Amino acid sequence: MKAEVALGLENAGWPVLLVNSSGAIVRANPAAVETFGSTLEGEMPLSVIWASENGPMAEQFLLQWDNAPFPPGPLKFCMKNGTIRSFLTSICTLTDGPEKFFVLQLLSNPAAAALAPASNPKDASAESLAQKQKLDCALQLARTVSLDFNNALTSILGHTSLLLTKAEANHPWRRSLMEVEKSAARAAEIANDLGTFSRPDKEPRGQAARNLNSILQRAVEMFENAEGKKITWTSQLERKPYAAKFDEAKIQQAFAKVLENAVQALQAGKGEGQIKVQSRNVELAEGAQDRDVKLAPGTYICVEISDNGPGIPAEVLPRIFEPFFTTKGGKHRGLGLAWVYGIVTNHGGGVAVSSQPGAGTSARIYLPAEKRVVQDSQFSGDSLNGTQTILMVDDEDLMLTMGQTVLTAFGYKVLTANSGQKALEIISKGDKSIDLVITDLVMPAMSGRELVEHLRKASPNIRVLCTSGYVPPPATTDDSAYLQKPFTSQELLVKVKQVLTSSPVD
Repeated sequence: MKAEVALGLENAGWPVLLVNSSGAIVRANPAAVETFGSTLEGEMPLSVIWASENGPMAEQFLLQWDNAPFPPGPLKFCMKNGTIRSFLTSICTLTDGPEKFFVLQLLSNPAAAALAPASNPKDASAESLAQKQKLDCALQLARTVSLDFNNALTSILGHTSLLLTKAEANHPWRRSLMEVEKSAARAAEIANDLGTFSRPDKEPRGQAARNLNSILQRAVEMFENAEGKKITWTSQLERKPYAAKFDEAKIQQAFAKVLENAVQALQAGKGEGQIKVQSRNVELAEGAQDRDVKLAPGTYICVEISDNGPGIPAEVLPRIFEPFFTTKGGKHRGLGLAWVYGIVTNHGGGVAVSSQPGAGTSARIYLPAEKRVVQDSQFSGDSLNGTQTILMVDDEDLMLTMGQTVLTAFGYKVLTANSGQKALEIISKGDKSIDLVITDLVMPAMSGRELVEHLRKASPNIRVLCTSGYVPPPATTDDSAYLQKPFTSQELLVKVKQVLTSSPVD
């Protein structure tokens, strides 16, 4: 029973308590431990955190709802710092053979101070509070779906990108594999948006300043390999690009959409032509303007994608960023460039498009940058091989299979564990020296954060790589030791090599 409850609510963003019929807390999720203290990890009586303002004693109160759910209402509890806080509380009963349990979900309740005590559950505000509970539960469901979806996509991207690295350039299946990778990347965007929508903390995650060229090259490869010899591709990339902070998946999607428009423009004409891709540093001592884009003084990295297709009619050009506006007809929704505009402007940049009928189109994407040079990863090809022993920890078997397949293909010895506890058991046996632990941050029973804490205590210098669909890394983990799901086999191999060649944690 405990495991079943943990499976559903272990990762909830609000405190969840599993209490037995004797009034003892037999399980508390991480949010509850964070709220009330680590003493919850033992079978502590609920009465210890139960506030006297609730009226009946904790055990008596629970018996009132022995056979019926408690209508959501405010209850007060003692926080770990000694203060009293009111929570919108939902209570339901569960049975496991002869045993009976109560599941208490404690939701944030800013209006609770003005409400009547929970001994009167038919408070006039109960209906609105129930609606809030439904919304919070819906958000939790969205978070769970996002995490599961990301795991599945990581497996797809990992296996597909591994096959692409092994396939020859003229392999007959290469184009289909590229399409699978593109589709998975698009699905990853949906999962990421779902996770962002449902995340309790709406503050954007910090992004490390990186080289935009690598993302641009990856986007170009998707179309360059698929279009054969009909289109001539030319790239002129800044040799020493300035560092920019960006969401990798979103920016790659923006580039892909602009490239797709360029390809479609050529296909609508003679079906052949030229596409030129450029990147360059831009320094502005004073403000400037490119078409409708106003650029403040500062440093930028500019990506320009041009084609020599039929161009855009003058009467259409002012409307290209309008949502649902399209000249393509059929099933096109007219959201492509509107989506690009939204992504780029959310990064603090701008998109300018110029075109002459019969002379082609040029799209320029400006992103704010730091005046310092970042280089592409020094790891590629054979340099991604290794012989070290890696322990991969994830509660999803498909993730373990993908990780083991990719890493062993490049020479690594891989051990797997589907829980934090099993990972600690493997390490404690000491049969093999573990050079790196790769762990998911969200797992039932023992989370990745807890596993990292145990690892740091047992072996302070052990190297750890954290992964997650949307949960940010522990405060003690820098960006170089964190890999966002979903990821490709190349991204996994590069990150593993980076962590293994870095200095041990102090």
